[in-house]
Amino acid sequence: MDSELYYLLCAAAIGAVIGLEREYKNKTAGLRTMIMVSMASCLFTILSRQIGEVSDDRIAANILTGLGFLCAGVIFKDENRISGITTATTIWMVAALGMAIGAGYIALGLYGTILVLVILSLLTYLEKLVEEFNLIRDYKMICHYEQGLSHYYEQLFKQYGLKAKHVLQVLKSDEIILHWNISGKRQRHDLLVEELSQDPRIKRLSF
Repeated sequence: MDSELYYLLCAAAIGAVIGLEREYKNKTAGLRTMIMVSMASCLFTILSRQIGEVSDDRIAANILTGLGFLCAGVIFKDENRISGITTATTIWMVAALGMAIGAGYIALGLYGTILVLVILSLLTYLEKLVEEFNLIRDYKMICHYEQGLSHYYEQLFKQYGLKAKHVLQVLKSDEIILHWNISGKRQRHDLLVEELSQDPRIKRLSF
């Protein structure tokens, strides 16, 4: 019993460390969620080893099924992007760490926790550095209709050194909806947004 309690405490500590990082960044799944996921995975793994009659991995295998529903609940899609995927995969990883602890692989769980913190914290700066040179955004405009308007904006994107992929064009009475997927340096994106925000033909701009 003492070893099982030790495993649960270790799982709670791992969940707390990763949960604090998520809480600090104000993510959907924070401190309490990560602790509960880690402890539950650990406890299910312990029970799987102790009460499994035919196969001691049957209960542990069903942890993955339950996680699928949990992770799906933190993924959201809006008009321009999908968010929550990193949080969902972090939940998945915390569960794996909890299972490792429950199976008695304490060192493996600790090493995994360190790697998760490195990926979530330090690699964020690397992502920002990459975005400075190649940021991808979806631009959606609702404009007063004018002939050749789409071509005008595509030429404008080229002037700013941005690569544009035309995704959608919808004409509604006197309005036209234009949608592009645009990539390029963040600084050039900022200059483009500044000009577009002053364009009187654009009734609504989102990116």
